[in-house]
Amino acid sequence: MSKKPKKIIVTAAVTGGIHTPSMTPYLPCGVEDISKAAIEAAQAGASIVHIHAREDNGKPTSDLNVIGKILTRIKENSDVIIGITTGGALGMTLEERLAVIPAFKPEIASFNSGSINFNISEMAKNIKEPKYDWEVPFLTNTKRNVFSNTFEEMEECIKIMNDAGTVPEFEIFDLGQIYNIKYLFNKGLIRKPLYFQFVPSVLGGFLLNPDNVLYFINQLKKTFGEDVNYSMVSAGRRIFRYEVLSAILGGNVRVGLEDSLYINMNGKLATSNSQQVEKIINILKMLDYEIATPDEAREILNTKGKNNVNF
Repeated sequence: MSKKPKKIIVTAAVTGGIHTPSMTPYLPCGVEDISKAAIEAAQAGASIVHIHAREDNGKPTSDLNVIGKILTRIKENSDVIIGITTGGALGMTLEERLAVIPAFKPEIASFNSGSINFNISEMAKNIKEPKYDWEVPFLTNTKRNVFSNTFEEMEECIKIMNDAGTVPEFEIFDLGQIYNIKYLFNKGLIRKPLYFQFVPSVLGGFLLNPDNVLYFINQLKKTFGEDVNYSMVSAGRRIFRYEVLSAILGGNVRVGLEDSLYINMNGKLATSNSQQVEKIINILKMLDYEIATPDEAREILNTKGKNNVNF
């Protein structure tokens, strides 16, 4: 009997907390634009939308009122799984980052699996005429930033997620973070099925290249089993090539303007998140992969369902 084909979970990370409005005119900012971008990504076939909040001028925000409005609008207009960041933006306190979980009790949320020197200061060099005065200082200040996720903080985070019934998406920025999650698993703080998101390309973490991708995935499977669920972020112009590699190796995919501003290798800007979602789904279907619906992704990841959130 042939093995049932694995369906691919497609995540759209629609705005993030890294890119700034001067880098592209298409970055969703404010409640209306971020909500619209997420709904359109879902209509294009995304199984999950990953949400950060921004003010109308594009500055990342942890304001629960703003976040709540975004989440509610998406839920009212789509069946997509709505995942929330607990990374927020660089410089936010742990309390700011984690407040979204007890407030909204989402189906899934990012879980940052260790501390990292998260440096995106080099991106400021490409901004010659900033649209807003917050952009360049925001980027350059990351040169002295440590994105703190100590073991004490991780245990606090997982407890809050467990209490809310929220599935953690374990963000992996470097190799040791796989074993951080193994430690939490061995302590009985988390249980299978586990879902990992590899995040290469951050200065301070692991580089995005085929050898690293293969090594990290192999180590993950050796640690948690061949059937472990994972996905991968691909920054920059190579986004579609590496997302296909993730799928071929047995993983899922993530696209969106949080990770890459481009639609092709020539550096053409993507005009929307849905444009990237449509492209990766078309590629995957041409390779005979099937795409998971939101409800199929819920079953794969064992989430509690759309109707059990607090928004």
